[in-house]
Amino acid sequence: MGGFAESVRERVRAARAAVEAARAADDAYALAVAEDELDDALRIAHGIGIDPDRGSGAVPRSGAPE
Repeated sequence: MGGFAESVRERVRAARAAVEAARAADDAYALAVAEDELDDALRIAHGIGIDPDRGSGAVPRSGAPE
């Protein structure tokens, strides 16, 4: 699942960056859209057993292998 897992992680990273950018811009609409995208990306990752933080330098939440 290597390439697919990395593409899911990249989607999560991009969504997190969009949330931060929308917050910094104080753009309520962009923030709502970005948060929805982040929710979707995280739901997909967790639904198929991918740790979205693995390989990003972040500490995994559960410690369970993928």
